[in-house]
Amino acid sequence: MSHDSARIVVFDTTLRDGEQAPGFSMDVPSKLTMARALDALGVDIIEAGFPIASPADAEATRQVALEVRRPVIAALARCRPLDIDEAARALEPAERKRIHTFLATSDLHLQAKLRITREQCLDAVVDSVRRARNFVDDVEFSAEDATRSDRDFLCRVVEAAINAGATTINLPDTVGYGIPDETRDFFAAVIGRVPNADKAVFSAHCHDDLGLAVANTLAALQAGVRQVECTVNGIGERAGSGRGRQSPAGALRAPPGGWLPNRRARQSGNRLR
Repeated sequence: MSHDSARIVVFDTTLRDGEQAPGFSMDVPSKLTMARALDALGVDIIEAGFPIASPADAEATRQVALEVRRPVIAALARCRPLDIDEAARALEPAERKRIHTFLATSDLHLQAKLRITREQCLDAVVDSVRRARNFVDDVEFSAEDATRSDRDFLCRVVEAAINAGATTINLPDTVGYGIPDETRDFFAAVIGRVPNADKAVFSAHCHDDLGLAVANTLAALQAGVRQVECTVNGIGERAGSGRGRQSPAGALRAPPGGWLPNRRARQSGNRLR
């Protein structure tokens, strides 16, 4: 999707991250009902599911893609060919579509969870973004555990992902341990160091383990991030994620007198003032 550098993109992941919260698992009709409500709220992107996870999730993603036409519909996929192909199949009916692929970049995850080297990680990211671009023009890459990754290596991965065709770069605080000053400095450093950073939209996905998901999201916006990933009421894994109303609205300052209410924020096109 084309992007105005003054505009904040609202990426809602209630249907994917949100349903990881205990008691919030949704069947296909429930996901479709929620997707229609999110469309009515005016979100820019709806992450409809993780199609490779189960046939039901793939079908839910496909139904949302078929029925909800205005927003971009996104599907999550690991940096694996089967994941990306399944995401592409589920998104086939969508008017506007995005494949969101991810891979961990921290040494802890690479060594203890994935058992791969940094170079294998880098190759997988490039191959996966390129594969996704064969299906869609809008590709998001997320560096899982980005905030605990070696900064030099993370910048190499981000640069390579953009060169391979990623249009959005998401750098999540996967374990939810960041604080606002650190978050602002982290995004400012990465955006400042990656030579092709101007070719992609940077995104923040913050978790609420310390009760700072919204504060960290606002700090990321101050550093140049232009996509916020959030959920309805902040539901999500562990302590949850950034709240869908507070995260974007916090950056939309009205003329002296307070915050813009929801309707006026939508009418202004979610633009920074």
